Amino acid sequence: MPKDAAELLRDALALSPESRAALADSLLESLDDAVDADAEEAWSVEIQRRLTEIESGSVDMIPWDEAELRLVAKLQR
Repeated sequence: MPKDAAELLRDALALSPESRAALADSLLESLDDAVDADAEEAWSVEIQRRLTEIESGSVDMIPWDEAELRLVAKLQR
């Protein structure tokens, strides 16, 4: 007999963090059965635009520690 969702969750939570992450990734990917070609193309264009800005020095980069602090502050508002 198949396990119910609560049993599966209990078993999954007993896995290592790496295994839980891999399982979560697999489950999420299984929900995304159709690839939106337009969205994929738009993301590729956006990624290239951002890389070009970074490489040209036209944007100011900040260290991850500072970015994380800013994000946490926004979430706490």
